[in-house]
Amino acid sequence: MTEDQNVRISRRTFLGLGIITAASCIIPGAARASVDNLLEPERRLCLLNLHTKEDIDIAYWKNGDYIPDALHQLNYIFRDHYTGLVNQIDTNLFDFLFAIQQEIQSCEPFHLISGYRSKKTNEWLRKKNRNVSRKSFHIYGKAADIRLPDHSLKILRGAAYKLKGGGVGYYPKSNFVHVDVGRVRFWREDV
Repeated sequence: MTEDQNVRISRRTFLGLGIITAASCIIPGAARASVDNLLEPERRLCLLNLHTKEDIDIAYWKNGDYIPDALHQLNYIFRDHYTGLVNQIDTNLFDFLFAIQQEIQSCEPFHLISGYRSKKTNEWLRKKNRNVSRKSFHIYGKAADIRLPDHSLKILRGAAYKLKGGGVGYYPKSNFVHVDVGRVRFWREDV
């Protein structure tokens, strides 16, 4: 191969590189940061379920693959603590939580207040609290109510919102932040 052949690229390759370069310039810094977080060789979550007092510190993704046994253990920690029902949790939620923890650089476990909820539990909670949605993402294993003991709710909310991984609800009176992997939106607790 001559030196000229080493530097030649096709028009298609050149245009593709141009598009990638342009796209990287218009992606917001927060989105780039969240993508960078997800490129880590290992994704790990540390959680304490406040209702069951169970804790877990587990790598759930390694070298490009989710770890099935770790996902089962996380699903169990996220179970409906009222009924004991376990449901599959959306891996995007685990990734969103991981990205939040990386963004904040917290060393403490997330305090999990609510993960999966059965429809029956959700309906019961709706009767007790007007802030509970009829079509809650908790029912589908796509939401978590959390807090971090070493950071304020405002910092937690800000990091989650900055990453734009889904919905972020701020509940200062109830002392938690809701995150879900639905469309990006923000709301605060009705007082």
